[in-house]
Amino acid sequence: MKKYKISIIVPVYNTEKFLKRCVDTLMGQTYDNLEILLVNDGSTDGSGRLCDSLALLDGRIRVIHKENGGLVSAWKRGLSESAGDYISFVDSDDWVDENMIEEMAAYLTGNEREMVASDYVIEREGGNRQYVWQELPPGEYDRKKLEQEVIPNLLGREYRYVTISRCMKLTGRKLLLENCRYSDPAIRTGEDTTIMLPCLIDCERLVIMDHKAYYHYLYVTESMIHKYDKDLYDNIRLLRRITRQILQDKFEGETLLQMRKKADQEHIFMLFLVLKNEARGNPEGYRKNILAVCKSDEVRALCKSTRVTVKEKAGRLVYLTLRYPCWATVMLLRLAMVIYYRNK
Repeated sequence: MKKYKISIIVPVYNTEKFLKRCVDTLMGQTYDNLEILLVNDGSTDGSGRLCDSLALLDGRIRVIHKENGGLVSAWKRGLSESAGDYISFVDSDDWVDENMIEEMAAYLTGNEREMVASDYVIEREGGNRQYVWQELPPGEYDRKKLEQEVIPNLLGREYRYVTISRCMKLTGRKLLLENCRYSDPAIRTGEDTTIMLPCLIDCERLVIMDHKAYYHYLYVTESMIHKYDKDLYDNIRLLRRITRQILQDKFEGETLLQMRKKADQEHIFMLFLVLKNEARGNPEGYRKNILAVCKSDEVRALCKSTRVTVKEKAGRLVYLTLRYPCWATVMLLRLAMVIYYRNK
């Protein structure tokens, strides 16, 4: 096996509490042809100093200090300064198994537009864990199989066919560089879609590993994604515009029309996040905001023209509220969210 150089990019922002555990698992990788880029995105705690201290322990670590610009700006900076043939992203509050890179790299062929994807574990506070497997069956997918079996299923499904996260993957650096123009630092939720969707569309070879959960995703209750985001609806609308631009650039004819339908279904599922965000985190204004979103001309037209299949019970309630917004459905959704998160 050729030892391709692999760059591991770690965006860092105020994760001093978790950073050493993360980097320890990177320094301990059984694959040695690595560079580890710690991108300190203007941290206000001791994360920046800790990055510098860790760099003294291993010559493969390089620290990049930059002004705060958000997650997208951090990983894009790391990508631009990376030297690897392939890229792996690891978030600084997560950690990985020490054989991750070696076992994933065994599937690489040198194709600049290939990707190897593994699975992950959700690690919850208190020690509870949940394994998450790819919906796409394990195996190797060449360009023909990608076009027939993978790309048509990337959008519009209740559960991802392929995880859209930039993490738990080895991705050809060139593939990322060719598509990072779509990634907007203004997007904070769903931002990985703007890079991984075009990469998966352009991918020439994809390997899905067979139930290998090397990546440990830390579910932090108080983290940004579990708090109320007053700008989430605007964020999701921007994400929709970028998704449509990606499809416009990548497809044409009947295929473009079919992918646009999938993108509309995808937007409905993203609106679920908006309604949950309001019902869970905005006790004073949730009713007004949910009704405003659901009764907007844009959302009414989308719900009229597009249908999705929802199997999850909680999702069915959100979908009911989206399609039939009224005082009763909104109150029911609020009650369900309060009960659910009280038990988390």
